[in-house]
Amino acid sequence: MDVSEPVVRTTAGLVRGRAEGGVAVFRGIPFAQPPVGDLRFAAPRPARPWDGVREAAMFGPPPPQSGFLLMPMAPVDPAANPDDWLTVNVFSPALGAAGLPVLVWIYGGAYRFGASCLTDYDGTPLARQDVVVVTFNHRVGVEGYAHLPGVPANRALLDQVAALRWVAENIAAFGGDPGRVTVFGESAGAGAIASLLVMPAAAGLFRRAVAQSVPGTFFSPDLAADVTVAIAGAAGLPATAEAFAAADPARLAAASDAVRPADHRDRWGPVGHTGVPFSPVVDGAVLPSAPWQAVAAGAARDVDLLTGHNRDEYRLFTVLAGVRGKIDEPTASAALRGLAGGAAGEAAYREAYPDADAETLFELVNSDWLFRMPTLHLAQAHAAAGGRTFLYQVSYPAPEAGLGACHAIDVPLVFGVYSGIGQMLFGPEPPASAVALGDVMRAQWAAFAAHGDPGWPAYAPGRRLTRIFDDPPDVVAYPQDASLHIWDQHRFGVLGLTGAQA
Repeated sequence: MDVSEPVVRTTAGLVRGRAEGGVAVFRGIPFAQPPVGDLRFAAPRPARPWDGVREAAMFGPPPPQSGFLLMPMAPVDPAANPDDWLTVNVFSPALGAAGLPVLVWIYGGAYRFGASCLTDYDGTPLARQDVVVVTFNHRVGVEGYAHLPGVPANRALLDQVAALRWVAENIAAFGGDPGRVTVFGESAGAGAIASLLVMPAAAGLFRRAVAQSVPGTFFSPDLAADVTVAIAGAAGLPATAEAFAAADPARLAAASDAVRPADHRDRWGPVGHTGVPFSPVVDGAVLPSAPWQAVAAGAARDVDLLTGHNRDEYRLFTVLAGVRGKIDEPTASAALRGLAGGAAGEAAYREAYPDADAETLFELVNSDWLFRMPTLHLAQAHAAAGGRTFLYQVSYPAPEAGLGACHAIDVPLVFGVYSGIGQMLFGPEPPASAVALGDVMRAQWAAFAAHGDPGWPAYAPGRRLTRIFDDPPDVVAYPQDASLHIWDQHRFGVLGLTGAQA
């Protein structure tokens, strides 16, 4: 075998990758048939076999998605079928019978954009930790989450299950151990992982999970259908599977971008504060329940869980929206009441944070409702059910634009890639302290994948020990004590019309 162009046999046929920096890299391998034509809005079907050796040097095409994506993408194969959205990529430090732990990345992007070809998701640095890294595409936005009559819900989640089945069937040939698969993901990717923890179709496909900044939004079928009606109206179409299947995916993506949840706050409740019209749908079939209740009941007890959030999650969005430094008292009050439970919730925040100005309160309640408290509650539920649980907080502040330890700062640290969002956060030359912290996080993610122990004490009720990723790192009791007590009696569940939650 040519070591510079390694060839591996998959269940569908032979693939030829490339050796890059001591890592064997295979890109653009189909794990499912293109979800177009008769397969549009259907559950994924296994990829068709091919003859000969398929070149796997370049990424496959990204799925149709929102125009809001701003991160750079690596080149995709110009010869690829443009509808071949469902492809997988493998980064392996040792092919054959190495039996290495496997890390499978599920990208974020507000459930509306994302692709494995984003330069931020280069798996090469992480693979050098003696793990096999897998990234893949799944449907997003309308293609993945629009709730339509007569077709499966949560097609994005079904794509992820199909990719994990491909890993189970093929990863041994790439040097991975199919019995030591860890899923890891951030933001919407972490919400997808929380879903996979309780999905019957995903049972047994992974041994461990890393959920970075878990969002708390899970939709009822009624809410998801109402969102689809709004998108259909923006597209000038009826809200039917037949009409959507006949429409250009770009037209539907543009229509979803035109829908502003804030305009529907009277019907969509807290979702109107997010700007995001998609989330996993608790349909009772693909996704039987929101994750917290099922995890607390022991649904994922046998899966080791590492989860955490960043200290200043919502700061990224106030900066990107250009409202940092412009949040006034009425805006803060509306957010506190809309997200924390009316006047009582506002009073609780003002009492817990007496020195906080309007902007700080606005960022705190948005951070808590959307990411920090859902993540904490997932850890608490898993630990209470007897699952092995590890909790962290990233507190290291980005040196650019006053972003602090904002949403997504963990991604360049874990991947060791400082282009794209890494450059936006850390500048053209990341500080040595950031690079060193990233090295620590990468090693601890790999250790967790290998042995189920990242190197700090497990989280347990009563002790609440939490890894703090800062300069230097530390282990302390969970640091957001005030917010913890405000949200202690809240139960994250299913968001319905008019903000009702079950």
